[in-house]
Amino acid sequence: MHPDLHLRLHHIRATELHEQAERWQATRAHRRSPWSAVNRRLGWTLVETGLHLVHRSTPRIQRI
Repeated sequence: MHPDLHLRLHHIRATELHEQAERWQATRAHRRSPWSAVNRRLGWTLVETGLHLVHRSTPRIQRI
């Protein structure tokens, strides 16, 4: 495929994705509950806790 054509198709697809994201955000904005921020923070806290647990449980390799 010609590089210029590939670049043009990329720009067209990027524009479509941005428009789709804007439409999705517009419909989603009015549906947010007051608990959404709490749920998001709780989710990230659980992810961080899981990462700490995984990091601690990995066996360390001793170098000689």
